[in-house]
Amino acid sequence: MLKNAKFKKLISYYKPYKKTFFWDLLFAFFSASIMLVIPFIVRYLTDNLVSVSHDEAVKIILQFSLIIIFLMVLKFWCDYFTLYYGHLIGAKMEADMRSEVYRHYQKMSFEFFDDRKTGDLLTRVTTDLNNISELLHHLPEELCQIIIRCGGVIIIFFVLNIRMAMTFLLILVIMTVFLSFFFNKMQRAFIRNHEKLSDINSQIEESIAGARVTKAFANENVEIQKFEMGNMEFVKSQKNCLKIMGISYSGLMFFVTGILPIVAISGLILLHNNQITTGTLITFLLAESVVIGPIFSIFQQIEMFQNTMAGFYRFCEILETKPNIMDSENAVKLQNISGNIEFKNVTFHYTKTNKNIFENLNLKINVGEYIALVGSSGVGKSTLCNLIPRFYDVLNGEILIDGINVKNIKLENLRQNIGFVQQDTFLFSGTVMENIRYGNKNASDEKVVEAAKNAYAHDFIMSFSEGYNTFVGQRGLKLSGGQKQRLAIARAFLKNPPILIFDEATSNLDNESERYIQKSMEKLAQSRTTVVIAHRLSTIKNAKRILVMHSGKITEEGTHKELLAKNGVYAEFYNLL
Repeated sequence: MLKNAKFKKLISYYKPYKKTFFWDLLFAFFSASIMLVIPFIVRYLTDNLVSVSHDEAVKIILQFSLIIIFLMVLKFWCDYFTLYYGHLIGAKMEADMRSEVYRHYQKMSFEFFDDRKTGDLLTRVTTDLNNISELLHHLPEELCQIIIRCGGVIIIFFVLNIRMAMTFLLILVIMTVFLSFFFNKMQRAFIRNHEKLSDINSQIEESIAGARVTKAFANENVEIQKFEMGNMEFVKSQKNCLKIMGISYSGLMFFVTGILPIVAISGLILLHNNQITTGTLITFLLAESVVIGPIFSIFQQIEMFQNTMAGFYRFCEILETKPNIMDSENAVKLQNISGNIEFKNVTFHYTKTNKNIFENLNLKINVGEYIALVGSSGVGKSTLCNLIPRFYDVLNGEILIDGINVKNIKLENLRQNIGFVQQDTFLFSGTVMENIRYGNKNASDEKVVEAAKNAYAHDFIMSFSEGYNTFVGQRGLKLSGGQKQRLAIARAFLKNPPILIFDEATSNLDNESERYIQKSMEKLAQSRTTVVIAHRLSTIKNAKRILVMHSGKITEEGTHKELLAKNGVYAEFYNLL
């Protein structure tokens, strides 16, 4: 069953729309009530028309025909209101939930995304939420109509004949017990279904993103086999779910089809014994037909409820996951950051590994200093840089900017003062202008062009037919690696931060692109504290200080010439190139 806290959470989404929701339920009530009036009209006509004259009978039929037409028109408008406004409420609540979980995603740290598949996160804001919205607007309306119709029919039966009412009620109780037996089984089956569907979505998302690699290695069949395996796992999950649903639905059909002959035979016996009239028997049968629809609806709502709750639990799971990197209670907003950085006895390892990447690391980077980090892959160069803007938090020790622990600086303020240019440059699927302006959303077009010129990007941008209004494609696929890097540097120019971090920004580029990017990096680094992770040692010859990292420690330090003279690890790296 739905836990109390989650039930309150689910109900809270109705609050902004409570007035419309009230009218929605009211019209659902009227729609269901109208269906209960018709059997009584038929009973009255059946029992009374035989005792009146032909002309009087015609008059009565016409009168009641007008009443029935009026009731049907009224029901039409009630159904229209519940259908339109019910779906509208559902759509708005779905949008509210999607906004809530999306905002929550934005608060999460790198570690959260490291541990989760993109397809799974996407499913939780699309398929899962769509199912939830369907439940949120359908279930209250359907429950209202089910309660009114079933309750009304039971009252009708008790008013007309207690024996018939008890027979009908007994069937409903047995049917309810039967369906409740499969309630929890169905819920577990749907949860597993959602997990398998998320796996498939993740695989599709990964396959599309890596389509070029797949084709480059002619591994289309490998990807198809991987997908088929996941697809078959989903089918197995569906098979179990459908088995439970099949038994439940067949049992429901057994009871529903059994109601009609039981009520008919019982009514005929009572009619034969003159205990009821013909009109009353017809009323029984009509009332029964009124309730059969809601009985089928009960099963559909149980199925929808279980399917949706599986998605809602997954939705709540995300919202209950707290960001592990947040502003401290006394976090401050710094003005005019100079850019002095200090690592003091820093120890760090990633959550799922026990081996420390750094242990008691100490490092000072002075204001305006241009330093470079070199070392073999996996020694912690990128990790060290990721700790400065608090993409991850240190386990022990502290990192200071202008003498203040980064944990005591507001996250937004901290990151606004750090420019980050990475090896794998990410561009959004917009225009060149929009991607550069991402560094400063309020910058004028003139400032964007100036930043592009400083990054040596203006010329290639103007070679495009649409210039700065050129669409770069998904993840910037229409641009070369060097062009994307220069746009990323232009973005950093526009941001104009006091601290710069270049994470292997020139790796995997041709010589011409490297020269352009090297020039723009050095221009951007003027009068700023700059940390460069170098893959190509030729790009850091002009660094004021080069730090050589090995096994999570700084083993050598000096200028390019000083390190070559030491003939140590740096000289060995340099001579290998």
